[in-house]
Amino acid sequence: MIRFAVVLSLLPLLAVTAVASAQTAAEKHNSGCARDVAKYCRAQMNDGDMVVLSCLKAHRAKLSKKCARTLAVHGH
Repeated sequence: MIRFAVVLSLLPLLAVTAVASAQTAAEKHNSGCARDVAKYCRAQMNDGDMVVLSCLKAHRAKLSKKCARTLAVHGH
C-alpha cells in the first residue's frame, strides 16, 4: 500500500518531466526555421502548423540553408 502511495505521488512529477522534454524537442525542431517563418510566413503563424509548413514550402527557394535542411530531414 505504501508503494502504491509513493508511485501515485510521483506521477505528477513524471508527467511534468515528459511535457518539458516534448517542449524542448519541439523547440529544437522549430528553431531551424523560426526566422524564416517570421520573415516569409508571419501572416500565417496563427493558422496552424500545416499552413505554416505550406507557406515555407511555397518560399523554399528563399529559405535559409538551416531551414531548408530541417525541412529536408523531416521529409518535406
